[in-house]
Amino acid sequence: MLETRITRLLGIKYPIIQGGMAWVSTAELAAAVSNAGGLGIIGAGHMPTLNLREQIRKAKKLTDKPFGVNLMLLTPHIDELIEVTLEEGVPVITTGAGNPGVFIGRFKEIGTKVIPVVPSVALAQRMQKVGADAVICEGTEAGGHIGELTTMVLVPQVVDAVSIPVIAAGGIADGRGLTAAIALGADGVQIGTRFICATECTAHINFKNKVVAAKDRETTVSGRSTGHPVRVIKNKLTREFERMEKEGATSEELDQFGVGKLPLAARDGDIENGSVMAGQSAGLVKSIMPAADIIQEILADFYEAANLLSSYASLGGDCVE
Repeated sequence: MLETRITRLLGIKYPIIQGGMAWVSTAELAAAVSNAGGLGIIGAGHMPTLNLREQIRKAKKLTDKPFGVNLMLLTPHIDELIEVTLEEGVPVITTGAGNPGVFIGRFKEIGTKVIPVVPSVALAQRMQKVGADAVICEGTEAGGHIGELTTMVLVPQVVDAVSIPVIAAGGIADGRGLTAAIALGADGVQIGTRFICATECTAHINFKNKVVAAKDRETTVSGRSTGHPVRVIKNKLTREFERMEKEGATSEELDQFGVGKLPLAARDGDIENGSVMAGQSAGLVKSIMPAADIIQEILADFYEAANLLSSYASLGGDCVE
């Protein structure tokens, strides 16, 4: 075991949380990650209420370990999705795009942990005040909807500002990233892009291969003019989106243009006209393998990096004044 405040809080073996990616993080992937010792997350997105209930029940059949659901609070029928997660007794809820304060109390009554995703120190402090059990600090390197601060500068500032456990996210895909996050004061990491390429992930093989083929500068950020920037891998869609933004398209026109583009890529495999949401860490992803192997690879890299740091510390100990 690699024990931290997060492993103790969530009852998991390793401080590795799988990102809740809409159309990508299904029950199959979530259960596989949980069975491997991490915390798997079902990405609810704009999923119909009945579908989310089915996904939760499928996860319960596939694992007896803790798992979670990610709720996007701007979803039009979010109240219905919240009721489903409450009725099903989901152990962990992560949230994005809104303030979960109004319903945290209801989850606490049934023992569910609530962990919001935050892009700033101020929001992390606010989430602590409303009763969040921990926060996920997500840097701009992440895939999907993003903030402005990088993981490297965001995480230590949040760690200094709150007393609840902090989970680092954005740009982390291997054990070196886990080591860095721990060194910055985080209690664990959330990893999304690397788990797209888990064997158990139901995303289209074209989507996975696009991530594997990505190089260091392969991603771009679309939609800054709308106030809802999204990091994706460059393709025909991003070039058209950029053209529309430069020509002064309205937020409404851009939002309408983006409707349905994520499932087009993740479900249907159209990686040129669909939205291939992935983080800058895509350049670190080199293969498709089972979730359990991904976690063991992360852990092996972590211990190798930790040993290297330990050796540096021993060499420099006599030089410290």
